[in-house]
Amino acid sequence: MKRNGFWAFVRKEALHIVRDPRTMLIVLGIPVVQLLLFGFALSTEVNNLDFAVAAPHRSEAVRQVVERIAANDCFTFRGYVDPAQIDRVLRTGRADVVVAFARDFDRRQAEHLRPGGEAAAGMGAGPAVQLVFDASNPNTASAGAGYLRRLLSDGDAAAGVEMHLLYNPQMKSAYNFVPGIMGLLFILICSIMTSVSIVREKETGTMEVLLVSPVRPVGIVFAKMIPYFVLSCVDLAVILLLVRYVLGVPLSGSLAAVVGISVLYLLLALALGLFISTVADRQATALVISAMLMLLPVIMLSGMIFPIENMPRILQALSCVIPARWYIEAVRKLMIQALPFSAVLREFGILLAMTVALVGVALRKFNDKLE
Repeated sequence: MKRNGFWAFVRKEALHIVRDPRTMLIVLGIPVVQLLLFGFALSTEVNNLDFAVAAPHRSEAVRQVVERIAANDCFTFRGYVDPAQIDRVLRTGRADVVVAFARDFDRRQAEHLRPGGEAAAGMGAGPAVQLVFDASNPNTASAGAGYLRRLLSDGDAAAGVEMHLLYNPQMKSAYNFVPGIMGLLFILICSIMTSVSIVREKETGTMEVLLVSPVRPVGIVFAKMIPYFVLSCVDLAVILLLVRYVLGVPLSGSLAAVVGISVLYLLLALALGLFISTVADRQATALVISAMLMLLPVIMLSGMIFPIENMPRILQALSCVIPARWYIEAVRKLMIQALPFSAVLREFGILLAMTVALVGVALRKFNDKLE
């Protein structure tokens, strides 16, 4: 009898799980999604580097080296540039690396190919080929430098190859990870604080008490959000101070631009928390939704750790709806590369559009739910 009662209880629990779509989603759906994300997005390899060429003389020898590099699947040729424009090309993101040839590259190449030519080529003034990298992402620069050196050494390229790293010559990983960590922390803290705060009022039954006050429901929501916005701004100030004076990451660009786009990102995160509060009825549910919607997608698809260029096209398209992707790109340009605010207008516009859309949808759903 006890055995029959035990199996009846097992059957009841099984039916309860099967009939609950949210439980089925968590048990079956999330592992599949995580497997696909980790399988495709977790790649530190570099397989899509854009390179430009600076060559005073576009000779046959130069053309052969350029064709050898372009034939490799890891590199995409973006054309020839003037040597004086190398810094501008890297800052604007037109290329990840510029391959600069010396004026006497042809002579050195000819001497290198002669018997005993290596010694003669090595006596030239300066390197025959310079690899100028954007090292604001040290992982990409390090891997790309290894690939290019191997390509040039395996062929008949010149004997002297020298590498220059711009924006992060010490190859400090903090230069790459700090903007990503900022994007992750702000969206997690702000959205979780807002969603849990509003859901707590509904869960404890005090929301009805607030609704009978003379203040309109929208006013109540914004009144609850303002203190969290102030706290978020304090977090922003503390994090920027730690980034600059503890981690040693330079604020090379405009501080006002960094603060401005960060404040917009904070507003977006608060609006996202408001949206989560319209979906969740319990604090635990709000926490789970926040983790599902932000933690893994931000880490996996924002470019925080893994290059977006390495991902399948469907994941690259999906990353476009991750707000942290645009914030991280903008902060890297402003803080590390010292670009003006005009260089991040695209990112600013996308974040602004996301914020307006989220606020509109969240307020509408919130009012519908209260009614």
